[in-house]
Amino acid sequence: MYRENVPSWLKRFDFLIIDMFALELSFLIAYILRQGIWEFGAALPKLYNSTVIALMVISVLESVFVQSYHNILKRGQYDEFRSVFKRATYIVTMLIVYLYLTKRAEEFSRIIYIITWELTVILTYLFRQFWKIVVNKTMESKKLPRTSFIIITTADKVANVIASVKSDVTTNYKINGIILADKKLTGKKLHGLDVVADQESAMDYLCRNWVDEVFIGVPEEYSDFENAIVDDCVVMGIIVHKYLAKELKTKSGIRFVQKIGNYTVLTYGVKVVTARQMIIKRLMDIMGGIVGLICTGIIFVFVAPAIYIKSPGPIFFKQWRVGRNGKKFQIYKFRSMYMDAEERKAELMARNKVKDGMMFKIENDPRIIGGENGKGIGNFIRNTSLDEFPQFLNVLKGDMSLVGTRPPTLDEWKKYKLHHRKRMAIKPGLTGMWQVSGRSDITDFEEVVRLDTEYINNWCLSNDIKILLKTVMVVLFRKGAS
Repeated sequence: MYRENVPSWLKRFDFLIIDMFALELSFLIAYILRQGIWEFGAALPKLYNSTVIALMVISVLESVFVQSYHNILKRGQYDEFRSVFKRATYIVTMLIVYLYLTKRAEEFSRIIYIITWELTVILTYLFRQFWKIVVNKTMESKKLPRTSFIIITTADKVANVIASVKSDVTTNYKINGIILADKKLTGKKLHGLDVVADQESAMDYLCRNWVDEVFIGVPEEYSDFENAIVDDCVVMGIIVHKYLAKELKTKSGIRFVQKIGNYTVLTYGVKVVTARQMIIKRLMDIMGGIVGLICTGIIFVFVAPAIYIKSPGPIFFKQWRVGRNGKKFQIYKFRSMYMDAEERKAELMARNKVKDGMMFKIENDPRIIGGENGKGIGNFIRNTSLDEFPQFLNVLKGDMSLVGTRPPTLDEWKKYKLHHRKRMAIKPGLTGMWQVSGRSDITDFEEVVRLDTEYINNWCLSNDIKILLKTVMVVLFRKGAS
């Protein structure tokens, strides 16, 4: 999937909050300096019911329409001061117009407007410069979520491409490797980065590893290789940025022009999602995660003793799974199997109902606690999906979403073909299309891939809500288990 370019005021919402604080503080200080502290105390309720609220609205409107946060992290001190000067001027002017139109302009002395403007310039500039330092240090310390970024280029261009991508402080790319189109240097380092593949092994690497986005910058003679990379990456759900030296002849449909470092690139993706949609989806995940964890705590009181009595050991089960674009994470569940379940999996593969071993499902799994006859405590918590509740912690952490695709195990991931990988173009979910379309009744993995791909291609918030409602019905009527 690909997120549509986020407006600068929303992308840098932190600076908007800081600017609003500086503006409100400036106005209150100006009022105190002109009217005195005692009159300020008496007028405080009135200020907050009218002018201070108006300032907030004006501040947001200025940010939306003037786009004062565009490239804010790249600005030098002079450009930043000029931006702050313009913003303060616009806002104070709009405040005066607002007070004039509401016939309240005479409530404040003109000196208050002047002091407010002056303090807004000074405080906003100082706050912005301080916050830039904080943001840049946070990025450098890698405390923010990173985007796994692979560069595909030639040996003579790699230095310039790396320098350009790293120079863009507004991105949060983690360059995880270089693929060279002209030389076989796999396993070696260039400019401090690993060469992870060559032209022949490029697609195999992109399919098997954590890759969110790819940058391609190669000469004209490698156009066939470029076309193949773009087409295959879109099949897998990987975002591709192509240096706009020329247009590529590919089958890919959705394209965007954007900037990465000093390069203007054409970006290829499989689905457009807006910033508003992603924010709402994440808010749904957070609210659902909080409610789900409360339910998990209640369920723990009853389930934990039953698990421990039948199979002494940890109540929770942790397992490495593969998430969005190949990023590995640990999934949490209530333990429904005996402690040696993973070791016994190989000997039971012959009974697997899923073709090609792309998933693992058998009837009356003997690894399930008390599951030899299909009626043990392990079967109960799996059939009622109680084992899934600890995954709400994964949802809160951001590894998973309420609705998405089933996260494969590491051994399943190794068997994936290119078109299988597309189902991991989004965050895995607690539930999804295939879970509410038959759940354990589906034994053909290609059907799972088809349903997940259909979900990705037609994704919208209303579909997520429908799937969540269907999931509740499926769980209540115990129609299979994922």
